[in-house]
Amino acid sequence: MARSATPKAAAPKAQALPNRERPADPKPYKASKAELLDFYKQMMLIRRFEERAGQLYGLGLIGGFCHLYIGQEAVAVGLQSAMKVGRDSVITGYRDHGHMLAYGIDPKLIMAELTGRAAGISKGKGGSMHMFSVEHGFYGGHGIVGAQVSLGTGLAFKHKYVKDGGTCLAYFGDGAANQGQVYESFNMAKLWDLPVIYAIENNQYAMGTSVERSSSEPDFYKRGESHRIPGLQVDGMDVLAVRGAAEEAMAWTQAGKGPIILELLTYRYRGHSMSDPAKYRSREEVQSYREGRDPIEHASQALQKLGVSEDELKAIDNEIKQIVVEAAKYAEEAPEPEAAELFTDVLVESY
Repeated sequence: MARSATPKAAAPKAQALPNRERPADPKPYKASKAELLDFYKQMMLIRRFEERAGQLYGLGLIGGFCHLYIGQEAVAVGLQSAMKVGRDSVITGYRDHGHMLAYGIDPKLIMAELTGRAAGISKGKGGSMHMFSVEHGFYGGHGIVGAQVSLGTGLAFKHKYVKDGGTCLAYFGDGAANQGQVYESFNMAKLWDLPVIYAIENNQYAMGTSVERSSSEPDFYKRGESHRIPGLQVDGMDVLAVRGAAEEAMAWTQAGKGPIILELLTYRYRGHSMSDPAKYRSREEVQSYREGRDPIEHASQALQKLGVSEDELKAIDNEIKQIVVEAAKYAEEAPEPEAAELFTDVLVESY
């Protein structure tokens, strides 16, 4: 009897997947007037700092690569305002200046690091992409795309192992979301129910390649489903929406339910780095975000509804500009590291 060339389909199994608990849909954070003012000041500080960094790069005072955070300010401020310095940890990629500022690190030390000065947060040896502060629980600043996801998973393992009650916030972008080590990390994080928030900053372009061209599943918050990691998609241009999602994510990890993914829909106004002319998108596209979705303008309108005048907001802007001017002056006048610093912090011996 001839054997059929067409294989038979496997009989369907009756076993159903168990119901999976999911976080509640986040609601915008109900900030007080004072809290919203603080968020506004933090976002404005990041914006003005990055604008100044761009100027210093153009003057040749910042070497190497320089990736600006302009447009994405609501993500860092909204997420990190929900965390506790000293308990939680943060790790990110190379677009890290805004994350450091949102964690309350002195702008002078960050600007000094950008300009390669000994007074910098990493003694002038990290530069734009590799800033670090153990004191603040900030573990980089990493230049290898996606590497911080595995390291952040390790930080979450540490939190669980020593039972310090901490959560790790691991940032990465839509480009890094297609890296293989990300999914190895997801698997381990869920196997051990580690307290980690995977924050995917979807600014729509991996360097110069759009999400539509590079990702078969453009909804990144769904990327953890096969590992039973729930995800939430958030308006990353609204600081209150981000803070509301951060509250939900922190409650999830703090309850011992394991990892969670937040996809923050955001947008960068500048190119991938200072050397990128960003010709892969139209001027009209960028302008539409600046005029209709800007996170600082959104917060400004909300504050005015709470009774804050335009004059008060202008005074805040002037105050922030002065802080940034002083940070740049401090960095330009600070000495460069001694040549002997090349050999420090290279190896730690433990016995």
